[in-house]
Amino acid sequence: MNTRTLLASALVAVIALSGCVTNGSPGFEAGPAPRMEEGVATTMAALYDSAPGAREVAAKARGILVFPRVVDGGVIVGGEYGRGQLTIDGRNDGSYKLTSISLGLQAGVQSQSLVLMFMSQEALDRFTSESNWTAGADASVALGRVGANGRIETLGDTGVIAFALTNAGVMAGAKVDGTRISKLAS
Repeated sequence: MNTRTLLASALVAVIALSGCVTNGSPGFEAGPAPRMEEGVATTMAALYDSAPGAREVAAKARGILVFPRVVDGGVIVGGEYGRGQLTIDGRNDGSYKLTSISLGLQAGVQSQSLVLMFMSQEALDRFTSESNWTAGADASVALGRVGANGRIETLGDTGVIAFALTNAGVMAGAKVDGTRISKLAS
């Protein structure tokens, strides 16, 4: 199967199953679709509530890319899609889309929020200089984890830290490698 066929299959599966989503991600509660800024603020508040110490990590970040709602689903062939906003020094610095394709044993649809924190200027510069950026290929991404004490565990010396959130809080075992992020035209 070529890439175009896989992408088309994933898109059809996501569209077909999108009606099966019963829970919203923390960035998008039930009701009318909020503006992106509201989704970003709600997602960050949910992160701070579910992961003590996240606010301190965010304060050290050079830039924060928030995808308030990422829909992931498929049957055998899966896909993931979301739109987000990059914030640098408290200002909106552009809109982005997230996509990925997967192949394997899978069925269903889920919704989550994704937060990427660029912890070094080099990592942020590398991200903003590319029109298409792939997590795990263009930069190493560490998944933020909440330890047994409820605080963020030591994350090591990485340029990018990712947090995936569901309605229950920070998601353990999330995968971001292979996720492609592209800047949207203004």
